[in-house]
Amino acid sequence: MKNLLIFSFLIFSICIIAQDGTSQDYLSSEFHQGRREALRAKMPANSVAVFFANPVRNRANDVDYVYHQDPDFYYLTGYKEPHAVLVIFSEEQVSEDAKKYDEVLYVQEKNPQAEMWTGYRLGVEGAINELGFNRVFNGKDFLNNAINFSEFESVLHKPFTNDYRDSRDPADLASLVQSFKNKVNIKSIQQNNDPLGLEVKQEIAAKKDVNVDTESLYTYMGELRQIKSPEEMKLLKKAVRISAMGQIEVMKAMHPGMSETEVQGIHEYVFKKYGSEYEGYPSIVGAGNNGCVLHYIENNKTKLEQDLVLMDLGAEYHGYTADVTRTIPANGKYNAEQKAIYDLVYEAQEAGIAAAVVGNNSSDTHKAGLDIINKGLYELGIISSPDEQHRYFPHGTSHHIGLDVHDLNTRGSFQPNMVITVEPGIYIPEGSDCDEKWWGIAVRIEDDILITENGPVNLSSEAPRRAEEIEAMMKKSSIFDKLSLPELD
Repeated sequence: MKNLLIFSFLIFSICIIAQDGTSQDYLSSEFHQGRREALRAKMPANSVAVFFANPVRNRANDVDYVYHQDPDFYYLTGYKEPHAVLVIFSEEQVSEDAKKYDEVLYVQEKNPQAEMWTGYRLGVEGAINELGFNRVFNGKDFLNNAINFSEFESVLHKPFTNDYRDSRDPADLASLVQSFKNKVNIKSIQQNNDPLGLEVKQEIAAKKDVNVDTESLYTYMGELRQIKSPEEMKLLKKAVRISAMGQIEVMKAMHPGMSETEVQGIHEYVFKKYGSEYEGYPSIVGAGNNGCVLHYIENNKTKLEQDLVLMDLGAEYHGYTADVTRTIPANGKYNAEQKAIYDLVYEAQEAGIAAAVVGNNSSDTHKAGLDIINKGLYELGIISSPDEQHRYFPHGTSHHIGLDVHDLNTRGSFQPNMVITVEPGIYIPEGSDCDEKWWGIAVRIEDDILITENGPVNLSSEAPRRAEEIEAMMKKSSIFDKLSLPELD
């Protein structure tokens, strides 16, 4: 068998690598600028939109989780660091030095000592040169900025969370958010009746009528993000292909003596091999009855034995997240009950994919699969009537993917260049009201589907879906077959 690296290089020739070994296929500053312009076109007259970077989140004591930027903030800026603010105006503003502008970016300040510990910061100059902004300031300047929010008909922002991590930086996110809250609730007025004829500014700590809108940005950003541009599709397709390759490699490596954690490790090794920075969501590897827990992430069963193994994993590549699920037999062969359920889910998924066309919506993909599953469960004697309400298919069938695994959208009809999942499933936990031979069988099949004018395109079809195709793939040799580590006490 060819080495995985060689095989993968032939498949993934689309990856662009610079001489220093870093990937160069990130979104361009022109893309992000275009997204800001598109948002500005949707904003009401005389309005301002304020976006905050994601907070740094604490894992334990002095250890934080790996930082991940807020998807909207990244979409509009390309900036990946914390403690930042983006302000977008619907119309041009004029600065004190008579310069016109319609957006301002506030970034965390350069700090050589901090950068020695936590990494390079773009700073003001880097944000101007690399992100294409003309007006950039350090975060501390936001604390004292002269924006008078009372002058705008609408002040748009998303609701705040309460998980801001205190830091030694006086311009950390908590300070930036508090400063903004103060500004939209405190009125600044000028007094011109000073006996010396001097202009005096007085801040009145009282509520004022500022039209704060915490809802519209969800609509505007959903309208933008649900339609994927060619630049986005390049990254999203790569995330999907990486995820499909992970499924293929696990199919070849799987054996009954493996653990759920080992399976997760193979998937995530493949993700990293192809340049995926993160998993798009916590990896789900559920063997047997564990697969009946929809978001099972413990992945701690030590032996797969003869179980079906439900694997729902998605690579995140340059911000864009895939979502691909396969359910395979640990021993390489579906037994009669496993195959009956698997084939039923496969038939439902085929119907759901066929319904993923322009003008339909997620209700259509769900109903197409649900009707088949209900009829099939009745014919197998698992439910007493095809109209019976049951819990064996408890979730929806489709959601959008993109910068989020459940990506922003307007919940409307499918349009060209949307990307959705189609993921029917059947889950029969132990103790269910049916023959015991079905207990512990859980099957989900999930693919990422591009909506086009010419019908649905399955972006993750590289990973086998039919039961016979999966069994054939599982007979192939794997580069992991000879991997052997000593046992630990």
